[in-house]
This record gives sequence, structure tokens and C-alpha cells, in this order.
Amino acid sequence: MGPLYNGTTCGTIKEGQNCITHGRPDLGYLYWRWQPSQCNLPRFDPNTFFNLLSNKHIAFVGDSMARNQLESLLCMLATASYPNLVYKNGEDNKFRRWHFASHNITVSVYWSPFLVKGVEKSKTGPDHNELYVDVVDERWGSDLEHIDMVVLSIGHWFLHPAVYYEGGSVLGCHYCPGLNHTEIGFYDVMRKAIKTALKAIIERKSTDGNGIDVFLTSFSPSHFEGEWDKAGACPKTKPYEEGEKMVEGMDADMRSIAIEEMEAAKVNAKQFKGLRLETLDVTKLSLMRPDGHPGPYMYPFPFANGVQ
Repeated sequence: MGPLYNGTTCGTIKEGQNCITHGRPDLGYLYWRWQPSQCNLPRFDPNTFFNLLSNKHIAFVGDSMARNQLESLLCMLATASYPNLVYKNGEDNKFRRWHFASHNITVSVYWSPFLVKGVEKSKTGPDHNELYVDVVDERWGSDLEHIDMVVLSIGHWFLHPAVYYEGGSVLGCHYCPGLNHTEIGFYDVMRKAIKTALKAIIERKSTDGNGIDVFLTSFSPSHFEGEWDKAGACPKTKPYEEGEKMVEGMDADMRSIAIEEMEAAKVNAKQFKGLRLETLDVTKLSLMRPDGHPGPYMYPFPFANGVQ
């Protein structure tokens, strides 16, 4: 049937992700849809969503995957009701909130690529990230009492060089030559970050009595062949066939961490009423979509002027 929206009808698509405007020639992907093997997934209906979430606040928390989920949802909802931007803050609009007056629904996005407290590397500060694995990021944590549904998405930022702190002292680091810290990699650190975030949600929402739905999106594989923003980055134009591409290596390990930590948190949350926790397992489904990144079409007409 084709998409509910396109690059010109939706105002929340970032310029760097507007592949059609930037000259992507193939448009077949606009007509693909996911079909789960165990059930029939109906076409998204904005009005059904509005009725289910009337008077509720849904928040997307995490990295650019969380932001992409939020932007796609807003585009689909805007076909039925106009969202009013009621708050924005931070460079690149990293904290934004919309309100749908028709059903009193609030939709927010919080930039928090580690879920825990962190200092991102910068030109003026350290050239590595700093993470406090046992302290939740209060930029979203402090708003939990007003949130009814939260979608967490993290992963790729844990691959960057970083120094980790726990209990106020250095735990170790990932790729930090010259700093004289123990190299411990990022798998256990990501596990600790998820554990800290879920623990904070359960503790705070079990005492306020309002309950919450929590979704943890599993790791989304990258789609790069070569460099992520250059010609040739994501050259395929069709989904992989079943069995052509397997979830393995780091993708499988990162997915397992999310699922294991969510299962452990579910057990902990059972004692409280109104807390529902689920993993949104997108790892394989993302892997099957090899063009799922703008690649060279982050920029206008990348293959003009004789570029192959």
C-alpha cells in the first residue's frame, strides 16, 4: 500500500536522513513491510494508537536509534493529528517534547546514549567518553514520575573509547592507551548500564503507584561496508533472504546482554503492580534490512559530478 508518510509531508525528518530529497533513486523500500512469522501484524493506525495512549506520556530514551523511533512514530501520528512542539533543549534538539491536544498524549525524546550518567567526548573536554555505570542519567531519570511508557535504545556508543567509573573510582576503560587504566572492554559495562537503568525505573515507579510499561530495544546492527557516510557505505537495495545473513559475533553478544538483563529485571518487577517490562527484539529484523542507514544520501546528490 505504500507508506503512511513521505519525506516532504513529515516535518520531523532530519535533513541528513532525507534520502529521497537527497536523490536516492530506488523507491521500492517504501513498499516493504515486516511480517512476523507467528502473527499477522496489522498496518499501523494512528487513531488506534491515540485511543490506547490517551492521557499518557510516552518517552524514547537513548541514542540515535531512540530518536529515529520517535521521529518515525511522530511522522505516522501526524497523518491523523498535529503534534505541538512544547519543549526543546540541547544542541541538535537532543531533548524534545510534543503534545497531541486531541487525546492529551505527550511524546518525548531524551538523548542519553549510555542510559547512565556520562560525559561525552568533546573538543574542549576529554577525547574519550566518561561513564558512571552505577548512576542513572537524571536528565531522564528525574522525569520518571511523569512517564507512563518508556522505550530504551542503546548500543553503538559503547564501542567508543571510554573510561568507566563505579562507586566513585575508576573501574577500567575501553581503548584508552596512555591513560594507565585497566582495559576491560565494553560488554560488562553495557550490562551494568542496563541494570542500573532498569533498577532505577523499577525502584522509582514501584513507589509512585502509577506503574509503567518499559521496552528495551535490542542491539541494532550497523549496515556499513566501508565508511558509514561515504559512497559504497550501504549499497544494497533489497532485504536479505532468510538464511542469507545470520546474527553472530558482536551483534549476537550485544543482543544477548539486553535480553538477559531484561529477563532478570522482569523477575525483580513481578512483586510490584503495574510494572510491565519487555524486550523489543529488533536485532535480526534490523540485520535483514541492509540499506537501513542513509549512507552517502546523508548529503544531497552524492553521485553527481561524475562520482561513481
